[in-house]
Amino acid sequence: MSFTGPLGLSLAPAIRSSKTLYRWVKPVADWYADLSGYRKVGYKYDDLLPEERDDVQRALKRLTPREQYDRAYRMKRASQASVLHSNLPKELWTPASEDVRFLKPHIEDVVKENQERAAWDNIEVTRK
Repeated sequence: MSFTGPLGLSLAPAIRSSKTLYRWVKPVADWYADLSGYRKVGYKYDDLLPEERDDVQRALKRLTPREQYDRAYRMKRASQASVLHSNLPKELWTPASEDVRFLKPHIEDVVKENQERAAWDNIEVTRK
């Protein structure tokens, strides 16, 4: 079980593997996600990742056109809510069931490709 990944340190694999620990931590995690307020302006969790990272930029290019459009719409809607200094109406908040990690699989693929590229770039060819 690995605690580090392309997105940093994570205890999620250890917590998910223990049913008892999961039952204790899940309500606190849900409470914290609601308290953070990103869903109240229409964001999903992966919309908060910094776009300046090379792996995130490459992962964003791999999104389908529909996912790209939806993400751009969420960004514009959230920036408008920020300008107005208010949250969206409650019916427009992102529900927890729709707050899925849409970018994480692409980032993990990019990191694996980078690791594979680094391994092949450092290979030494010797003659017999």
